[in-house]
Amino acid sequence: MKRTWWKEAVVYQVYWRSFYDTNGDGYGDLEGVIQKLDYIRELGADVIWLNPCFGSPDVDNGYDIADYRSVMPKAGTVDTFDRLLKEVHARGMKLIMDLVVNHTSDQHPWFTESRSAKDHPKRDYYIWRKEPNNWRSYFTPSTWEYDEATGEYYFHSFAVQQPDLNWDNPRVREEIYDMMRFWLEKGIDGFRMDVINLLAKQAGFPDAANPDDISYLGNNPGIHEYLQEMHDKVLKHYDIFTVGEIPFVTPEDGVLYVGEERGELHTLFHFEVCDYMAHWDMQRFKEIQKRWYEGMWGKGWNSQFLNNHDHTRVVTRFGNDTTYRVESAKCFATLLHTLPGMPYIYQGEEIGMTGVRFDSIDDYNDIAMKNKYKEEVGKGRDPQEVFESLLHLARDNSRTPMQWDDSSNGGFTDGTPWIKVNPNYRDINVSAALSDPNSVFYYYKTLIQLRKQHPVMVYGSYEPLLEEHEQIYAYTRSLDGEKWLVVLNISEQTVACELPASVSLEGKELLIGNYAVESDAGELRLEPYEARVYRLA
Repeated sequence: MKRTWWKEAVVYQVYWRSFYDTNGDGYGDLEGVIQKLDYIRELGADVIWLNPCFGSPDVDNGYDIADYRSVMPKAGTVDTFDRLLKEVHARGMKLIMDLVVNHTSDQHPWFTESRSAKDHPKRDYYIWRKEPNNWRSYFTPSTWEYDEATGEYYFHSFAVQQPDLNWDNPRVREEIYDMMRFWLEKGIDGFRMDVINLLAKQAGFPDAANPDDISYLGNNPGIHEYLQEMHDKVLKHYDIFTVGEIPFVTPEDGVLYVGEERGELHTLFHFEVCDYMAHWDMQRFKEIQKRWYEGMWGKGWNSQFLNNHDHTRVVTRFGNDTTYRVESAKCFATLLHTLPGMPYIYQGEEIGMTGVRFDSIDDYNDIAMKNKYKEEVGKGRDPQEVFESLLHLARDNSRTPMQWDDSSNGGFTDGTPWIKVNPNYRDINVSAALSDPNSVFYYYKTLIQLRKQHPVMVYGSYEPLLEEHEQIYAYTRSLDGEKWLVVLNISEQTVACELPASVSLEGKELLIGNYAVESDAGELRLEPYEARVYRLA
């Protein structure tokens, strides 16, 4: 298997608007990222993924771009970005940016011109039809919005303010490639590509048999030709790292996007865990990991993540954010860093930040949640019932401000934060974590150090054990005669388990664990959310 720097990297995701505010306007900013770079370096991350900071009216928190070559005032300026990139590189880290090219803002000049007249040269920069089909978008009941000026409908996979670009138009593709070169020439180290498999659309836009299954939005004929062209014209000319956000895929599909000989992307995010597993499901998670390992190993590279800016924080969604918050945070950290693939840490995950429950829909900012609430209430459902049903997976669960210390607003801002701070910031914050040698932060740091020191964590083969056990997740990683055992109790009960006869812990080194272990002799008993990693050979 080919070894590369990016396979060995750990990525830290910075959702800048919630990271650190330096000017008191209530929004995090790029200057705040600069001021906290030493914190990220102390953790041990290699790559920073920066969420979109381009010029935007900010309807969808920067994923509605009006100017691809500017920086929105909330974030700073292009000069601030240039300083950020320089400071990241000075610390031996790399920076990747969000590439959002499935859609733009409806305030982008291209769309303003496109909607101005049917015969405008930029009309076909976007997708227009005289009649809509029955498709549903991510955020609204229809992918089509009627435009009175020209009497036609435009297509949007997300909010009505986010019209999809027409990638079938070669002029659009060249515009995008030129924009990518603009940022790459500045020296950025790659892209996280937003919903990149949605670029190609089904020919003719036929009605869907089941409109609620929106998988028709992605993986359509032509997508691989687009990505191979992007690779040939742009990506292959730079020493960079690319990761595609790719919903609706199987491992067989995944290899087509990231196969090492394909000339498309380096790795991908799939969403079989975060989009389709609302609560922890041990058997389903084991099956997903095994299937993706068997489908991808030796062919293309996978990614591992358990939360991000779109998904509820892991200790709240899959763990226990009260009684066993620290233990479950460390347990899932162990899982994240020892499974095959590239680990992604979402800001605050490394101190065990939790999801949040606000009192009212008015306290939430998430356009997807607000649109769904409005739609369901409009159908006559009880507003409180609808509100309760949306809380667990609301994207704002993970978007509350970073909790730096126990001062007002968690040390995030001197102003009024754009979204409320989680009230538990007085107990859960960076300052407290850095002063406690047993904190979640230092556990993450140790895992990252182990990964840097031991190639078995990166390149080792994966063999699951105890596959039918309902509480224990156990597996080995093996490389060049070295063999590690990972055993995790992902439950709130103390669990005894019997390892296979071929696996003996007698005299074996415990490399990391989240409980004190007095003896490994006899029956293996694991406390709630206990994690252990042994060197077997």
